[in-house]
Amino acid sequence: MTEIVVHFNKPALAGREFEYIQQAINDAQISGDGRFTKKCHALLEVELGVPKVLLTTSCTHALEMAALLLEIQPGDEVILPSFTFVSTVNAFVLRGAKPVFIDIRPDTLNLDERLLEQRITARTRAILPVHYAGVGCEMETILEIARQHRIPVVEDNAHGLFGKYRGQYLGTYGCLATQSFHETKNLTCGEGGALLINDPRYIERAEILREKGTNRSRFFRGQVDKYTWVDVGSSYLPSDILAAFLYAQLEQRHIIQARRQQIWRSYESGLSDWAFKHEVHLPYVPADCQQPYHMFYLIMPSLDQRQALIEHLHSRGIQAVFHYLPLHTSEMGRKYGYGPGDYPVTEQTSERLVRLPFYNTLDRSDQEMVIETIRHFRPSW
Repeated sequence: MTEIVVHFNKPALAGREFEYIQQAINDAQISGDGRFTKKCHALLEVELGVPKVLLTTSCTHALEMAALLLEIQPGDEVILPSFTFVSTVNAFVLRGAKPVFIDIRPDTLNLDERLLEQRITARTRAILPVHYAGVGCEMETILEIARQHRIPVVEDNAHGLFGKYRGQYLGTYGCLATQSFHETKNLTCGEGGALLINDPRYIERAEILREKGTNRSRFFRGQVDKYTWVDVGSSYLPSDILAAFLYAQLEQRHIIQARRQQIWRSYESGLSDWAFKHEVHLPYVPADCQQPYHMFYLIMPSLDQRQALIEHLHSRGIQAVFHYLPLHTSEMGRKYGYGPGDYPVTEQTSERLVRLPFYNTLDRSDQEMVIETIRHFRPSW
C-alpha cells in the first residue's frame, strides 16, 4: 500500500489556540456562549458588517436553523443546485420540503441563474445559492428574481467566508447565510458553523431556536427574570473550547488567506500550460468575484481520465479526491422523482472534477511535487 506523502487536507494551528483553550478552562465556562464565542460573534459582525452572527455546532445546524426561521412546512419547495453537499438539502427536507434542483453554470459551477425563474412555482419558499469554491453566485440577478416573487434567499457560504461578489462579502446578500468551520475549511475549529442574520427580524427567534426553544439569551441580558420554553428549538451552541480555537484562527485570518492565495496562484501558474495542452479546465473566477482561495480543482476531459489522474497521484503518495456526487441521481434524489440526465452540466462536472491537496501549511516543496507529478501525467485519448 502506497504511503501518503502529501495529504489532501491537514488541519493546523494558526496562533494562540492552546492558550485560548486554557483561558476558556480557567474561566470555568466551557459550554456555549462563553467569552470566546462572544469574541467570535463580535469579530465576524464587525468584519462582515452583519447585524447578528451566531456560532453553531456545524454549518448543517445553521442551515437547519434557517429552515426553522423561514417556517418551512411539508409540501413547500426549495430551489438549490444538485451539485452541493447533502446538508444544503437535508436541512429543508427535514422540515418536509421538496427539493427542486437546478443545473449549474459550466464556468463557476454555481447555480445557473438563467434557469432560476422557470423553477419557481407557487410553492417555492426559499432559494439556496451555494457559492462553490468561494466564488460568488450571480447574486444581483438571483436577488432580483427573488424580490419579484417575494422568496427568501439563504446563502450556503460554507466555502466562501471573506470572499466577495462585486465588492460585497458573500453571506451578506440573503436574509440569512451559513458558514462552515469544518476542518477542511480555511478557518476551522474541527467541527463548527455560523448563522449570519442579515434581516434583523429573525434575530430574537434565532436566539430562541439556538437555545433549545427557550428565552435564555434574554434572561442573561437581564430582559426577563427567568427563562422558559417559548418555541421549538434544539441545542445548536458549540462549546467555548471550540470557539477559543476558532477565535485564534480568526485572529490570523489575513495571514491564512494570504498563504492560501499563494498556494492557489502556484497551482494556477504551474498547471496552466499543461491544462491548455490537454484540454483540462482550471477554476474560473469572474472579474467581479474576489475568492477566498478555498480550493483548487481540475476538470478532466472524461471520467476515465479523472480516475486515471487520481490513481497516478496516489501511486506517488499524493492524495487527491473527487467532489460532490449529484444529489438528483442519489437514492434520495430518485425518491423525489429525479434521475440521470436531468441536469447534464452537474453530471458531467461531477464525473470529471478532481480536487488537489490544499491546506494552510502545504509547503512549497510538497506543492511542487504535486504540480510536477500532474505535469508528467499524459491523458490518453
